[in-house]
Amino acid sequence: MIKKIIILLLFNLVLATKLISQNLHLTITGSSEKETTTIDSLNYIKTHPNFLSVKKEIDSLQNQLYKLGYIENKYEDILKLNDSTFSTIFNLKTQYKSIYLNYKDTTIDSEILKSLSKTITPEYFKIEFSNIEQTLNYINTKQVEKGFPFAQLQLSNIRITDKHSLRGRLLSTSENQKREINNIIIKGYDKFPQSYLKYYLKIKAGQTFNLNETKEKTARLNNLRFASESKSPEVLFSKDSTTLYLYLEKTKSNAFDGFLGFGTNEDTNQLQFDGYLNLNLTNNLNYGETLRLLYKSDENEQKTFEVNTSLPYLFKTPIGLDVLLRIFKKDSSFTTVNQSAKLHYQINPKHKIYTGVTFTESNNLLSENTSISLTDYKTNYHNIAYEFMSYQTEDPLFPINTKFYLETNFGRREHNNTKTHQSLFNIEAFKILNINFKNSLFFKLTSSILNSDTYLDNELMRFGGINSIRGFEENSIYANLFNVINTEYRYKVSNAIYIHSITDFAYYQNQITNTKEKLYGFGFGFGFLTKAGLLKLNYANGKNENTVFKISNSKIHISLVATF
Repeated sequence: MIKKIIILLLFNLVLATKLISQNLHLTITGSSEKETTTIDSLNYIKTHPNFLSVKKEIDSLQNQLYKLGYIENKYEDILKLNDSTFSTIFNLKTQYKSIYLNYKDTTIDSEILKSLSKTITPEYFKIEFSNIEQTLNYINTKQVEKGFPFAQLQLSNIRITDKHSLRGRLLSTSENQKREINNIIIKGYDKFPQSYLKYYLKIKAGQTFNLNETKEKTARLNNLRFASESKSPEVLFSKDSTTLYLYLEKTKSNAFDGFLGFGTNEDTNQLQFDGYLNLNLTNNLNYGETLRLLYKSDENEQKTFEVNTSLPYLFKTPIGLDVLLRIFKKDSSFTTVNQSAKLHYQINPKHKIYTGVTFTESNNLLSENTSISLTDYKTNYHNIAYEFMSYQTEDPLFPINTKFYLETNFGRREHNNTKTHQSLFNIEAFKILNINFKNSLFFKLTSSILNSDTYLDNELMRFGGINSIRGFEENSIYANLFNVINTEYRYKVSNAIYIHSITDFAYYQNQITNTKEKLYGFGFGFGFLTKAGLLKLNYANGKNENTVFKISNSKIHISLVATF
């Protein structure tokens, strides 16, 4: 048995040696030592499996030399020195380092040439000979962008002008072939809102045709909740018209969001429940409109009802309208009604600006009020806001990668025949840092500041809970200033399942109670896509800086976002 193994090894060794000996070696030299150095600097391949590979490498080297300006180079016959070695000699001759190209300014815009050459006249421009291919590709790309999809460039009448320079003529076939979009036909989603073509995608009839630019614009559709591309756009060219075909499909865009939270009441030690229902209806009228209905019941006997709608591109203009009504009731203490109307302008798919007004009216429900800071009041604000949104449409779990929203409000409050000037600032920002496909970090900042000479209990901002600092009761913390930082380390188990950590930090101030406090929340959670939607569960425990952790203070939040 051992003898057979040894024989087999020897056989393989002989075979390998034979195969190696069949490799051919190529040696290329120049007609001078300087030319040989130039050839060696191109790092040609010296070992080849057969003669055909040797010949292809020599031809490839010759093409490289052409591009470097050795347009007259030649090589001698390929000599076979022995069974495994071939050689040839190149005569590089003169290297032409620059070329002057004559052109017509009616077909090639001289503005295009400014980034390519320092020597430009209305008749010619000068470039390095080694940059010819790059230059022609760049000019051709710019011609296509200007509406000449069939533009072609050609060099002719090339001749020697001096020892190191050439001159030639650059011809373009773009003359009288400029194309504009004459018709736009949508296939698959015939009722797609036309205003989105003009203002969101910025595609319209009469526009200079550029296929690459059109593809980039239609890719923005994937950022819309109600439509997407089914395939890339296509173009039909006829003798005197250009028709653009867009292939779209309507997607599920309505969403039902809700969560159930439960924990132990610190005073009664009994289990308490809280939750909310959030319904978002999008593009049901094929207008791109959205309608949101929210009802929330917190464990602190707080109830919130909210309805808001967004109507984009009113009367086929780039202006949209956002209207909101919110009613908040705190047990039998007070009610607060907020009404706002904002006009928005979509600068591009990522940037949006707002301006509008907000009216607030709050009523004290207590028949006997011992607190002078709980009273009826009205506020009027003028506001300006900016929003940035960036998407990662390839990720069904986390489709939004970055968000930044800044809102400023200036106005006055009226109560007890007293007028007080106030300002309110709100910031919401988050970012997902993708380490790799499975691992990512999530950071979120939520901040609000109310500036006023005096404060009322029923005008303070409320935070805490699943959408704020986790591990605390929903809207249980009152403040005139608060900052909340949420962080998560996320790990994707699959495309549909992820787990994450919870590390939250908050700082808030309450001028009425003279409170300044830091809060912490720690925990973990997971989420996974089901047929019904995205199901999420969070377990978090919260504490302030002067208390210790108690298991009884833990909160469990369960939410489901269903799309239909």
